Amino acid sequence: MPTSRLAILAAAIALAACQKAEEKKPAGPPPALITVTQARVGAMEIAETTLGTLEAVADPKIGAEVAGKVVRVLAGTGRAVRKGELLAVIDDTDFAIQNRADEAERKRAEAVLAQQERVVERQQQLAQKGFISQNAADDARAQRDALREQLAAARARGDMSRRSQGKARVVAPFDGIVETAIASAGDYVKVGDPLFHFVSARKLRAHLPFPESAAPRLKKGQPVVLGSPLLPGLEIRAEVSDIKAGVSEAGRAIDVIVDIEGQDGLRPGGTVNASVLVSRREDALLVPEQSVVLRPAGKVVYVIAEGKALQHVVEAGARRAGMVEILKGLPAGATVALDGAGFLSHNAAVVVKETGKAAAPGAAGKSQSPQHGAAAQAPAQTDAKK
Repeated sequence: MPTSRLAILAAAIALAACQKAEEKKPAGPPPALITVTQARVGAMEIAETTLGTLEAVADPKIGAEVAGKVVRVLAGTGRAVRKGELLAVIDDTDFAIQNRADEAERKRAEAVLAQQERVVERQQQLAQKGFISQNAADDARAQRDALREQLAAARARGDMSRRSQGKARVVAPFDGIVETAIASAGDYVKVGDPLFHFVSARKLRAHLPFPESAAPRLKKGQPVVLGSPLLPGLEIRAEVSDIKAGVSEAGRAIDVIVDIEGQDGLRPGGTVNASVLVSRREDALLVPEQSVVLRPAGKVVYVIAEGKALQHVVEAGARRAGMVEILKGLPAGATVALDGAGFLSHNAAVVVKETGKAAAPGAAGKSQSPQHGAAAQAPAQTDAKK
């Protein structure tokens, strides 16, 4: 056989082999590996959310109850103190002297009264025997009554000077924190001069601003869930204590008030995330948040049928706790993509990974977590759209 014919035959065989190899290549990208769940009807709690601030309900300025020189300051700014703990001492020398004088006067009055009591008793016996007139006995009783009143006044003055002496010791009115120590040792203070700014974190008030449009949905007594960046994961459950009637001029917002008691870790002036439950829908259509993805057409959910991902443009409602309410565009009970939904497109081929089974070799896309169908069964709370 001539060399030219052998070359042509070899080229034909090579071309046929290439065509067979091209025929074996799959058309398009490999199927994506995903997990799925079902869109289900369930209960949905609708809530209004906002960012609020905390204030102390009890934040008095502790003032001097007596005048004098401050001789000691035992509590500095930022110190936590217990009820009755000594904060400062004012010079009580003058009050101590006055109290001793009052006590001496009281004892003198007691002695004079005791003597007069004996005189009255003798005068009454003599009057009964006719040795003196009844008027003389009555005069003795009148003097005794006057001495009794003098003794009562002396005791009152003693109590007052003793109380003033006690007021020279400034103590904490309740458990709290010294926000500011105003007075220093050596200061002369008058009655009413502030010594400490005191706050208590045991009873706080949350001020929650909401837009004026939310006013019809907010009512006193509604449940509230509060969270704090200082306490990650903690949910404080309370209720709306009051709603101010006016609207703030600065932010055009209504002020919803929530009182909190006995919560450690919160500080006056801090911020809280608040969610006020305003309603509950029992027949909401729910899917996990990761099943809803953003595409040029809008928010979409991929329904899985016969190995294909079919794009459904949906209208999403409120969301909370990992669940989204679907208002339009999705039938109840539809099988929707869960893990891997963000990598899909319309009519993309998919392979559904079953829980606990390894991925098939060569499959494109990776499952992010086991199937979340069970997680989708739990009722969820949600935030209402403003």
